[in-house]
Amino acid sequence: MKQRFILILFLMGTFTFAQNWKPVKGKMMTEWAEKVTPENVWNEYPRPQMVRENWQSLNGLWDYAITTNNVAKPKEWEKDILVPFALETPLSGVGRRIESNEVIWYKRAFELSNIGNERHLLNFEGVDYKCMVWVNGKMAGSHIGGNLPFSFDVTDLVKEGTNEVKLRVIDGTDDPDLYQLRGKQMRNNFGIWYTPSSGIWAPVWLERVPKTYVGSLKVLADMHGQLKAEAIMSGSTQNVKLQVTVLDGDEVVSKRKGLDNSVLLHVKNAKLWSPKSPFLYNLKIDVYGEDDEVLESVSSYVGFRSVGRICDENGNWRFSLNGEEVFHFGPLDQGWWPGSFLLPPSDDAIVWEMEYLKAAGFNMIRKHKKAEIRRYYYHADRLGFLIWQDQTSGGSGGSEWPKWKRLHAISEGYKANNNSQWSKGDPEDADWPDWAHDLYMDELNTMIDVLYNHPSVVVWTTFNERWGQHRSLEVGKWVKSYDPSRLLNIASGGNFFEIGDIADQHAYPNPGFPLHLKLYDDYIKAVGEYGGHGWAVKGHLWDTKKENWGYGGLPKTIDEYKARYIKSSNKLGDLKKSGISAGVYTQTSDVEGEINGLVTYDRKVMKISPEELYNIHKDAGLLD
Repeated sequence: MKQRFILILFLMGTFTFAQNWKPVKGKMMTEWAEKVTPENVWNEYPRPQMVRENWQSLNGLWDYAITTNNVAKPKEWEKDILVPFALETPLSGVGRRIESNEVIWYKRAFELSNIGNERHLLNFEGVDYKCMVWVNGKMAGSHIGGNLPFSFDVTDLVKEGTNEVKLRVIDGTDDPDLYQLRGKQMRNNFGIWYTPSSGIWAPVWLERVPKTYVGSLKVLADMHGQLKAEAIMSGSTQNVKLQVTVLDGDEVVSKRKGLDNSVLLHVKNAKLWSPKSPFLYNLKIDVYGEDDEVLESVSSYVGFRSVGRICDENGNWRFSLNGEEVFHFGPLDQGWWPGSFLLPPSDDAIVWEMEYLKAAGFNMIRKHKKAEIRRYYYHADRLGFLIWQDQTSGGSGGSEWPKWKRLHAISEGYKANNNSQWSKGDPEDADWPDWAHDLYMDELNTMIDVLYNHPSVVVWTTFNERWGQHRSLEVGKWVKSYDPSRLLNIASGGNFFEIGDIADQHAYPNPGFPLHLKLYDDYIKAVGEYGGHGWAVKGHLWDTKKENWGYGGLPKTIDEYKARYIKSSNKLGDLKKSGISAGVYTQTSDVEGEINGLVTYDRKVMKISPEELYNIHKDAGLLD
């Protein structure tokens, strides 16, 4: 009875807080952001690749405080920041930027009942950048890195009834002395740099697990029907046996129990995954103990596919999928939203954008300098996209960047530029301090581990246009060794080093590649960025007071804009015939001052319809 009374008071308090929360007024919003409430915010299961039934969302209204970094704890708390949206975002309800000497504090209560002998994991999908976490006043753990999920076992800290979680977060963003991996964020945002996204920016959730449980799951399935699964166990240690059941819908097509925590099995006549046919098998994962009792069960899914490269009849290396040549064609995707920045406002928003791209004929998306939440890759898996995944970059144009050497040559589009950062000669590299490099490698390692099971992810891109580029050969050799199942793009747009599988040129506004250079004959040739044609749609601009821009200057009419897009598409079609195996158009949507998206930043206007795009791409010979 007492616990019920506590729960009623807790829910009444949440209801009261909800009446006080409002998005920041006067800011651009998508239609999905306009529908967000504290009650419906991100309530989908956050980790589709390893699902448990017993979980609890901690998204919703939290208390927060902002103090200087020398304060041990806040004296006063403000109410009503909407988690999981970052402090600066309109949907957080705060919309304030922190200064370099400030920290963000969070706290909220949550209820637990019937704890029993289960373990409890507190999961964060993303907190930017360094955080410390307490549960019921005791330290749960700390974490460095603002881009990827992490968790703490809080079993010994929680209790039945009301509990409290509290965070302290610092975010240096683009302080060059920190070497922080922050992608496109910059305090003084302009041009290609965007508003910072500090603090909790992705879902927070609890889950209950057995004493012995699967900490992580590693699955690889190839075009021959072979599947290898390995469970990394956590909790109470004991000898376990892993059993994997593969299902086509509800029909069991293969099942095997291993001798330890790994299983190798085969699916006869496996249905292969591809963008044209993104078939996914369901997986049931059971962990057996020494007495053959089931200790843990989780569900997952898998796509059977093999990523590689093949040489065409003219001696050009091409991308391959399941042993067949495939042209990678898609947009550069910044993954930013006006109401919520790094985090899409809802699951439906992700699906809408992907369906638009799919209808336009794109089969690939290059995730530019950020990692998405795990549900994003789930939708890419089921809808059928090839994902080029960038490592989040460090550096904001500071002294830690080397000079930009673009494939050892200046493409025609830059000959008249005479900008000293684009220069000929051998590629240059930076050498970060050991501690900074270790942080970079920790996040790279974690990103690969987190996304390993997704069939959509086919390329790792470690660097982009010299941004934070350092120890390139060392990094490249490590990636190729750690994950040989995917291809490596060591440096999109340069600085190119002779490691990996891809030579990648950026050319604006029209695509280009120095095909005459023999150095790249042993690599898959790609135009990793091109286009960027801008068109300003009145009433749908982020900030009319700042310069809104696109590559090559802005056209005077929408017809001129479309003509430029057609010209670039046709040029890419010609390059495809000459040996280019991929094209990445900049970009999916406008972002802040960049108005070079196919849709506006608020996603309310399609500058070119998907039907028009499909026909343009088909006529240019870009669709396989």
